[in-house]
Amino acid sequence: MLLRLDTKDTRPLHEQVAAAVRRAVAEGECRPGDRLPSARDLAQALDVNVNTVLRGLRELREDGVLEFRRGRGVTVADGAERRSGLLEQARALVAEAARAGYSRAELVELIRGIP
Repeated sequence: MLLRLDTKDTRPLHEQVAAAVRRAVAEGECRPGDRLPSARDLAQALDVNVNTVLRGLRELREDGVLEFRRGRGVTVADGAERRSGLLEQARALVAEAARAGYSRAELVELIRGIP
């Protein structure tokens, strides 16, 4: 798995790590059941602190993209490719709505009004 971080990106590093893994899953580079490299190896490859990587991976676990299993490490969850792509789109929609002056609650109401 080849991950890269954009040095010009202003988002926190843990969000960039999560986005890079999410993108790898969405593009099929990592498939459900695949084991990810250790957090230490990812941190070394990305030149970031291991705690930064762990924070990004925990975010992905909470989103249902990754599973943490004792003895098996971190694996890609079943259905992760669908969730990963959809989560990225939802985040982009929320960001775009905020730029347009809509709150999250207003965005939810807009979505509920879609037939």
